[in-house]
Amino acid sequence: MNLAILYRGPLASCNYDCPYCPFAKRRDPPELLRADRAALARFAGWVAATGDVRLSVLFTPWGEGLTRNWYRDAMVSLSHLPHVERVVIQTNLAARVDWLADADPRAVALWSTYHPGQVDRDRFLSRCARLTELGVRYSVGVVGLPEHLAEARALRAALPAEVYLWVNAAEGRRYDAAEEATWTELDPLFGYSARPHVSLDRPCHAGETAISVRGDGTVRRCHFIDEPIGNLYDGSWRTALRPRPCGNAVCDCHIGYVHLKPLGLRDVFAGGVLERIPAAWPPVRRPVPLAAPERRPPAVPAPGSPPA
Repeated sequence: MNLAILYRGPLASCNYDCPYCPFAKRRDPPELLRADRAALARFAGWVAATGDVRLSVLFTPWGEGLTRNWYRDAMVSLSHLPHVERVVIQTNLAARVDWLADADPRAVALWSTYHPGQVDRDRFLSRCARLTELGVRYSVGVVGLPEHLAEARALRAALPAEVYLWVNAAEGRRYDAAEEATWTELDPLFGYSARPHVSLDRPCHAGETAISVRGDGTVRRCHFIDEPIGNLYDGSWRTALRPRPCGNAVCDCHIGYVHLKPLGLRDVFAGGVLERIPAAWPPVRRPVPLAAPERRPPAVPAPGSPPA
């Protein structure tokens, strides 16, 4: 069995104050941080003990996890487990990344987001460069707001070609054809994010080969369907896994619609579904054929000249 787990504990604090995020600059009280740490330790212990399943884990905290040492420690330890194919976290890269030198680069990866106005671009790029030095897989993304366009272009120009830059449609924003084309120049797959996907009654991998897990172990099909289907720690999740059609009218978040079967995005992101890296990245660019040399007629010798 291969199972992808999207884990979200109680943590909801962040060191950034992005105006488009409801959790900006939120501070968690000490008791909530203790609860989050304990929940993550329990989850990591469960992953370590569940060796009969090939697991991939994506941490999707409401806030920023890598400023907390327990997330860093969990990622390092889980990356070395033989039955863990991938361990990934969504992060703003605010924290130093040298700790990843202790992780297995074959298993660990980062889904990184650049927030203009919250961090200096050169500082963000220095973290990206360090990830490259460490051999850690990572993607980088931005929110597709007009005021971010110049920074996004500068970021794309500065990043290595092998690093995928994704663009998330801003929540509630509609993009006209010209705007969509502009962002697609940066992210060839932006069209998938630019508009919600009709999902009602459509088949989805969620609840079959991908699940969402809360800090208390409650298992749901995905983050966007509240109905529980079992609990991680009593084993009820195993019998709950089966194909199901989606019960929501639309799906407009990448971590949800990437699992919609009709979209085929599991193939597009094969080998990098959780860290949001397409299989064919960087794109293969066909070489421009050289123009054939001009064919000139053979010279005609002048009358009376010796043969060549």
